Amino acid sequence: MQAENGGPAWLQSIAGLFEGRASALFVVLAGIGVSLMTSKARNSMSEELIRQSRNSLYRRAVFLFVAGVILLLMGWSADILHYYAVFMLVAAVLITVSDNKILGLFLMILLTSQLFLVVFDYTQGWDSSFKQYMGFWTIEGFTRNLLFNGFHPIFPWLSFFLIGLWIGRKRWLNKQNRSKVLLYSLSGTIVFETISFVLVQWKTPAFGKAAYYLFGTKPMPPNMLYVLSGICSALAVIAICVYIVEKFENSLLTQAVIHTGQLSLTHYIGHIVIGLGLLETVGYLENGKLSIAMTYGIVYFMLSIVFSTVWRRWMNRGPIELIMRKFC
Repeated sequence: MQAENGGPAWLQSIAGLFEGRASALFVVLAGIGVSLMTSKARNSMSEELIRQSRNSLYRRAVFLFVAGVILLLMGWSADILHYYAVFMLVAAVLITVSDNKILGLFLMILLTSQLFLVVFDYTQGWDSSFKQYMGFWTIEGFTRNLLFNGFHPIFPWLSFFLIGLWIGRKRWLNKQNRSKVLLYSLSGTIVFETISFVLVQWKTPAFGKAAYYLFGTKPMPPNMLYVLSGICSALAVIAICVYIVEKFENSLLTQAVIHTGQLSLTHYIGHIVIGLGLLETVGYLENGKLSIAMTYGIVYFMLSIVFSTVWRRWMNRGPIELIMRKFC
C-alpha cells in the first residue's frame, strides 16, 4: 500500500522488523519441504522414484511459472511464483547431489550475489519508486530481473532454498536438535543484525546511502547480511512453530492456523486478486497510511483463517492447491 513511511516511528520500526522476512521464511520452508518430499527417492537411489520425483517437480515448476506470469500480466510486479519455478527446477537436478555440494552451491550463490551488487547497477530497469520495471517483457529485462534485481532474484534468493534443502536432509528440526537450532538461529539473527548496524553507522560518513546498500538487512537490495539474518530468523520461527504445535496440537486456534498454512498458495494469489484488488477498486490502494495498511492486513489474515477452517471441513486442499495437484 506504499505506506512504509506513513506512520509514527514506533510503528515503522515494528513494520520494518517483518520486511522481507515472510518471503525468506517461505523459501526456506519450500526447500525443507522438497527435501522431505524427495527423501525416499534420494535414500533408495531408485531410478524410477528419482524420475517420478523429478517429473513432479518439473510439472510444479511449469504450473508456478504460468501462475506467476498471469499475476505479472495483471500488474503484480512483486510476484514470487515464477522464481519458485526456478527453485523447483534446481531441486529436480539436485535430488541425487551430496549434502556438501549443496552447501558449497549455497556459499557460491551467496558470494556471487554480493559480488554482483558491487559490479552491476542494481537500479537498472527500475523507476525511482522501485515499483515499475522498464523493459520487463524483453529478454534482457526479464533475465536481469529474474537473476539479479527483481523482487526475489535467483542471486541470492536461491540461497534460502538451498539452505532449506540442506537442513531438511539433516533433519535438524527433530526433538534432539531443535533446541540447538532455535538457540543458534536466534543468536545468529542478533549477531548479523548487530554487524549490519555497526557497519552502516561506521561507513555512512564515507559511503553515504551506499552503506545501507552494502550492509543493510532490507530485502532490496538483498545483500549477504540480509540473507544470513533472514535464514536465521526463518529457522527460529520454524523451530518455535514446531514447539507450539507439539504443545498445543489439539487447540482449535492451532488447527485453524495449520489449515491456513495448507492453503498458502490460494491465500498468496487471493491476497493479490481479492485483498489488494478490493483496495484498488475503491481507490484506496496507495493511501500512504501505515496504520491502515497494517490493520487491513491483520483483518484480512483473520478472515483468511476463518475461510481456511470452513473450507477444510469439506475439502482436503485449497482451491488453487486442488488445481495444482490435478496437474502435478
